[in-house]
Amino acid sequence: MAIRKAGAAKTRRRQRVKRSVRKKVFGTAARPRLTVFRSNRYIYAQLIDDVKGWTLASASSLEKVQEPGVPALVSEQVGLRLAGRAREAGISSVVFDRNGYRYHGRVKSVAEGARKGGLTF
Repeated sequence: MAIRKAGAAKTRRRQRVKRSVRKKVFGTAARPRLTVFRSNRYIYAQLIDDVKGWTLASASSLEKVQEPGVPALVSEQVGLRLAGRAREAGISSVVFDRNGYRYHGRVKSVAEGARKGGLTF
């Protein structure tokens, strides 16, 4: 039972931090919000125009482009792929939304991959 409570507390904390971050971070068509979601197995990133509520581009580790391997390297590939799709859509500048996660590990790798791909934030 203690494991469930610890997991629930962690989830509640992330949701609280996420609300705090979303109060400050807002994406527009000119400068969309790059948001990251990570599950235990996959990582997802998308560019969102909050004015219209549209997803402009997305990428995830579900796409079978790279071989599974070190999670940080796979996450960097997701960031690079998203940056390429953003360039195709004419987007060069974004606002980064870490979605309540610490800027560390896989989340940081997505950001670094997006920067390598040419996005500025």
